[in-house]
Amino acid sequence: MWHTSRMCAFDLETTGVDVEADRIVTAAVIGLGGGMEPETSEWLACPGIDIPAEATAIHGITPEYAHEHGDEAYSVVNQIAEALATQVRTGAVVVGHNVPFDLTMLDRECRRYELPTLHDRLDGSPLHVLDTRVLDQHCLPYRPRPSETQGARQLVTLAGVYELPWVEAEAHGCSYDAVMAARIVHRIGSLAHMRPSEWPERIRHHRRPRFWDLKGRTVAELHARQVVWAAEQAAGLQAHLRKTEPETVIDGSWPLRPWGES
Repeated sequence: MWHTSRMCAFDLETTGVDVEADRIVTAAVIGLGGGMEPETSEWLACPGIDIPAEATAIHGITPEYAHEHGDEAYSVVNQIAEALATQVRTGAVVVGHNVPFDLTMLDRECRRYELPTLHDRLDGSPLHVLDTRVLDQHCLPYRPRPSETQGARQLVTLAGVYELPWVEAEAHGCSYDAVMAARIVHRIGSLAHMRPSEWPERIRHHRRPRFWDLKGRTVAELHARQVVWAAEQAAGLQAHLRKTEPETVIDGSWPLRPWGES
């Protein structure tokens, strides 16, 4: 079944949230599951630009630390893209949370340094992706945010919903977040293949769950469905936000924002 196949958990921590201008600071590419031994690769880059205090507050990497301990950004970006491509070429499905951010950031970094992009490196192997944000929003579309300060689709929220322990001191490290996303994907897949009567109480009480949409699908089928679901989710959010901000535009591209359309 798709949730027991080989996964490549992927996450980046960056200088900010602008995929066109910000840079990679740390990265993790972790192969796991599928009856094989885990493979973990991690990187720290000296990004070549300042790391704002707001970003440091999230991932804990200061400009001074990155400058002293980080490797050259060109080399780090090349290694990340090649490690991810190697996992995909050997059949792993890429797993993460809000994957378009990470894949687009990596794509733009490769272009910045005139390196082959991830797609350039795949040698015709299909890129299949499982995104916890898209899957969760489809399966539990009416789940409210837990508080005014915590969003309904944040990784920490999903960990709680799917009954996975969250260690705040380790969170926002790219390896921790990548593995957490893979564990959430596995939980979502397990729920999809259970009878509703077997679901935990905290899942059963949600209104109109749709885990059944994921049952018995191939990874390729789920990838194709997420393209549609992500576009629908973005359109819904855009319509909601335009009630108060008429010019709002939410990009529904998934799993990568196309080059030249920013």
